Amino acid sequence: MSHPRVLARPGVSRAALRRAARRLVVALDVERLAEARSLVRALSGTVGTFKIGKQLFVAEGPRAVRMVQRLGGAVFLDLKFHDIPETVARAAVEAARLGVRFLDVHAAGGLAMMARTRAALRQVCRREGLVRPALLGVTVLTSLDDADLRAIGVPGGAARQVVRLGRLARLAGLDGVVASPREIAALRRLGGPRFFIVTPGIRPPGASRDDQKRVLGPAEALRAGASHLVVGRPIRDARDPRAAAQAIVRDMAAAALAARGRAEFTV
Repeated sequence: MSHPRVLARPGVSRAALRRAARRLVVALDVERLAEARSLVRALSGTVGTFKIGKQLFVAEGPRAVRMVQRLGGAVFLDLKFHDIPETVARAAVEAARLGVRFLDVHAAGGLAMMARTRAALRQVCRREGLVRPALLGVTVLTSLDDADLRAIGVPGGAARQVVRLGRLARLAGLDGVVASPREIAALRRLGGPRFFIVTPGIRPPGASRDDQKRVLGPAEALRAGASHLVVGRPIRDARDPRAAAQAIVRDMAAAALAARGRAEFTV
């Protein structure tokens, strides 16, 4: 896949558009490899990173990862590991051997689980000459709100729980977190300028919220301090997915220029 290319808009350079495109992650939430391949090809040159979650990975396994890589894309393997430390560490090592760029674990799995996973990744990647994936801690799912958390016995609401888990992930040495747009600013203050904040729950103006409860638009999320935005249905279900992705990238580029001075993130 070539460098992302998006039609420029007034006041936004092609270089700014390329940087913005590298910060957009498209979710391949589809049933089969053929559907995923079609979407990756449609977005070739516009998007650089694709998220493979449970549905596609259970259906197609590692060949879904290899398909994206063959077409030149990077992979965020979004399986949200949550188990005893040794089990999660071993699973993460296998993800690293697949060559994924990002992978995630549930921060609620605890400090020991996250620290053990980070240590295993560093050790194996150094020994085997692998590029270590960025390890992210999932905080609170974007489908949950304060009432949902109270129902499962979590006090203080979503915002407080996200910061609590973000602090734990940072203490464990993780590279960043996955969190809703509503908590970005607090996490940026907590993690500093180089901490990855990967943000689902992104909805362009006019898009349906679906089952997401804590959402923002692309420009607002970047201005708040997100490093990467994950977008699924607004691109996947669009009449023209490529045009939908390009429109989001243009908004992201304009927002990034308006927020000059923040650290640049790369994928």
